Amino acid sequence: MIQVLLADDHELVRSGFALMLTVEENVEVVGQVANGKDAVAQVLAEPVDVVLMDVQMPVMDGIEATRLITEATDTKVIILTTFDRDDYLFDALRAGASGFLLKNASPEDLVAAVLAVVDGHALLAPEATLRVVQQLAQHDAVRGPRAEPAGPAGGLTAASSTGTPERTGEQQRIIDSLTAREREVLTLAAEGLSNGEICDTLVVGQATVKTHISNVLAKVGARDRVQAVVFAYRSGMVS
Repeated sequence: MIQVLLADDHELVRSGFALMLTVEENVEVVGQVANGKDAVAQVLAEPVDVVLMDVQMPVMDGIEATRLITEATDTKVIILTTFDRDDYLFDALRAGASGFLLKNASPEDLVAAVLAVVDGHALLAPEATLRVVQQLAQHDAVRGPRAEPAGPAGGLTAASSTGTPERTGEQQRIIDSLTAREREVLTLAAEGLSNGEICDTLVVGQATVKTHISNVLAKVGARDRVQAVVFAYRSGMVS
């Protein structure tokens, strides 16, 4: 069973999500909390597979709660909000979230989101992933040298005079550890291609692409596909 914790300050919203998730027999809602602080405390006490996390909550917001949870556990976090805003997307990804979903999503989309992040996939359409990581990488480059937040290939990332991130020694080591095909797969993913489109481009099967993606995640040290793609931009593999 996939264990899910619901974090939202509106009881009616939590009840609605709990009801929506009952359509999937392999998903079980094991708890409900009304703020980020309680979400962190519950996950640290009894880890779950996925947290569905509201952004705006009292005591502690969902972004900070996500950061604390993903830094301390392997729990996946899906950010839920009524606002389709880029700043929430960026903040959620920086905090380590594996997905971002609007609260008006259908029951089918909600269940699919939970199943996707448990399987290590990013909960963003390829087009959205491309838009987000491009802006995220550009923002990091403009900021210049800094300490990296939680995410793949930590350390310092400097910016060159052209605004392009300069590759660190650790990033180069990771890239060197990738096979030629793994680099190819990561580059295509960073360009916004889905697994199916990567299959068509490389003329290989779904299982082969999934194996390459899994290998890339392990070598990059990424929790999911989004973080691996962010690494591709931050390290200059894709510009």
